[in-house]
Amino acid sequence: MTKNVLITGAGSGFGKMASLALAARGHHVIATTETAEQAAALSAEAPSLDVTKLDITSDDVNLVASMDIDVLINNAAIGQTGPMADVPMARMRQIFDVNVFGSLAVTQAAVPAMVARGSGRIIIVSSIAGILVAPTFGPYSMTKFALEAMGKALRSELAGFGVDVCLLNPGPYDTGFNDSMAASMWEWFDDSATTSGGAEIFKAVGDMVTGDQMDPAEVCTRMVELVEAETTEEHNFVPPELAAFAAGG
Repeated sequence: MTKNVLITGAGSGFGKMASLALAARGHHVIATTETAEQAAALSAEAPSLDVTKLDITSDDVNLVASMDIDVLINNAAIGQTGPMADVPMARMRQIFDVNVFGSLAVTQAAVPAMVARGSGRIIIVSSIAGILVAPTFGPYSMTKFALEAMGKALRSELAGFGVDVCLLNPGPYDTGFNDSMAASMWEWFDDSATTSGGAEIFKAVGDMVTGDQMDPAEVCTRMVELVEAETTEEHNFVPPELAAFAAGG
């Protein structure tokens, strides 16, 4: 059955891959990007997509209420690393503004029409970092832990209205996102300013997270499956064996 699917953060990574895959399967995909430049580039590359600029931290979100959406994929996110005792508060506010408040704003804009129709699905892209946290990845994990709470609450609150909500929890996949996130702390952090110890352990953790990353096609495939599934589980770990790892953590 063809569905109208809105994906945030479709300019790159998982969002872009899933947009193309869903369109290839005949779905109508509203692929949204943060900037007009990203939208123009994606439109030129993939004319099968309905591309729209949608900065989820702006009034662009108001556009969502007028869209006919069967499935919303909350994928847009930014990364930030750094020791919690030192990370600048401006960066903490920015990452929460995008990853948490922006995702909730889009969701609130989409839900009324789904409830009125009695059907719909919301897929929230969380992370294994929403279950487990590593040193220096606290800022990012904080936002993903918040999305876990948001998704679980929405799943129970909206089930009676025919709206299904689920969480997607990928591990480390090679889209470039993790590499940029691991590097982000070095834009402001140095040993002379820290209250959190030396830099060597932080570099080692970053190397661990960015080494041996997996093929992002696995996550794209799972996104497509969740869009088309009759029902979903609350958590959807990719790869699936992360579920046991998360339970042990």
